[in-house]
Amino acid sequence: MSAAFLAGVVAGYGVALPMGAIGVLIAGLSARTSLRVGAAAGLGAATADGIFAAIAVAGGAAVAGVIAPVTEPLRWSAAVVLLVIAALTARAAFRKPGAAAVDGRPATPWRAYAGVLGLTLFNPATVVYFAALVLGRAGEGGGVLFVIGVLLASASWQLVIAASGSLVGRWLTGPRGRALTALISSLVIAILAIRLLLPA
Repeated sequence: MSAAFLAGVVAGYGVALPMGAIGVLIAGLSARTSLRVGAAAGLGAATADGIFAAIAVAGGAAVAGVIAPVTEPLRWSAAVVLLVIAALTARAAFRKPGAAAVDGRPATPWRAYAGVLGLTLFNPATVVYFAALVLGRAGEGGGVLFVIGVLLASASWQLVIAASGSLVGRWLTGPRGRALTALISSLVIAILAIRLLLPA
């Protein structure tokens, strides 16, 4: 197996494994709607990781330098979006159970994919992460094989998160259980949004 591909797999798991707001959102969508919707959301996050890896491989230090001046506004924007999602998720906890997304419209795999892809693209730290990996390898990013490795690793982990959320949804099928998972998801997303705004 190619060293570049394996490096991409390791990098993909490195960025995907920490359970952040996106992971909570994917698990919550699976629990409240269906595995198809949660899996589509997970693939949206994985696509964003692949895009960031491709940008880092193509641009390396130049990309990190361009993003550095706007990191603060992007961080604030991401926090605001997450707080809105948390509020809408909490509101959904008090509705009758049904296949509704966090914004109240019917959840479809395509909408979940596009929504999570867009939200994940708000994270400039991921570009810096991949750029640092590429620079650490003396500019040898591995090209397409590196990006494919990142994509496959991230996708596999996001699908595990979606499947876990779906199992929780099956265990907690009653209205109270679904309301509880929505409230917990909302609280965790809000905490993670607030942590984005705290000094490192």
